[in-house]
Formats: sequence, C-alpha cells, structure tokens
Amino acid sequence: MQHIAERTELGEQREAILAVTIAEKPGSFKKFCRTLGKRMVTEFSYRYADDSEAHIFVGVQVKPGGEDRQAVIDKLREGGYQVEDLTDNELAKLHIRHLSGGRPSERFEEELYRFEFPERPGALMNFLTQLPHDWNISLFHYRNHGAAYGRVLVGMQVPSEDRTHVAEYLDAIGYRYWQESDNPAYRLFMA
Repeated sequence: MQHIAERTELGEQREAILAVTIAEKPGSFKKFCRTLGKRMVTEFSYRYADDSEAHIFVGVQVKPGGEDRQAVIDKLREGGYQVEDLTDNELAKLHIRHLSGGRPSERFEEELYRFEFPERPGALMNFLTQLPHDWNISLFHYRNHGAAYGRVLVGMQVPSEDRTHVAEYLDAIGYRYWQESDNPAYRLFMA
C-alpha cells in the first residue's frame, strides 16, 4: 500500500524528488529548511559522509501537476544550493530513496534517536530550532506515511559536555523519542 501511495503522489505530480548538496556543519539543515519555506517536506534522507558537504534526498509537496516544481528548484538554487531534480528518475523513486545513507567514511561519535514528530507544518523547524546550535545532525530519515505522526530517525554529534543532558533537551521539545545508539541494526548497517 505504501508503494502505491508513493507512486500516486509522483504520478499526480504532487511531489518533487530532489538531490541537494548542503554544507556539512551545524545549522545547515535548519538553513536549508528555512530556504525551502513553508512547503511540506514529504521525505528527507541524509547520512554524514565527510566534513565538507552533505548530499540530501528530499521529497517536497508541490501543486498537483507539478506546475511549481521548477519554482522550488529555482528558490533553492538562488539560496546557493546545488540541486538535481530526480522526480522522473525511476532508480531514485524505486530504490535510492530506501538506500540513501549507509556508513560514514570515517569513525566519529554519534547519538542515535528515533522520534515521532506530529504531522503538522512547523514540526520539523520546531525540532531544529530547539536543538543546541552546536549539535551537528549526522543522520536524518523521515518519510510521510499519512499518519498523525511521522517516524523520524536522527543521528546527532553531541559535544561531550552536553551528553549527560541530551534527555533534558529532547524532553523540552515534547516529541516521543527512543534512544537507539545500542540497537544492533544500527551497529551492523549504519555505524
């Protein structure tokens, strides 16, 4: 059913699938979301690879028929982003969207959490705004499933002085979450 729903969104051209390059540094994800504006993000996949740049896989809701897809791309390019439109790319739609990520090229400290975000405009920006500015997001995966909440996986590089206070920061955001750093699936395939 999920496959049918995804293909329907794309077939009716209500979703643009984009590959975007952003800087690999704290705050880049929030800056990207601000540039995107109030558009509904339908999917977001990212995994830390190196210290210079990050390649993100993002789905963005557009008007039926995709008439404003180019406007989204132009706005991102005007914001200084390299953008590749993958909306009509079968490999991206069928496989890459589920495989983006993997292991980073170098070893680093990371905290992994699973969240339930409320499905409402501003939920992602609320999350990003309330995280301390020096925490780097090293992994992010979200896909809209049409439920009241979105399932989100987030990896964060937390400065050592903040590690004992992570729960306090996350509790203040108000979204349900689970610590997953010791999960064997994470250790085997993503760490």
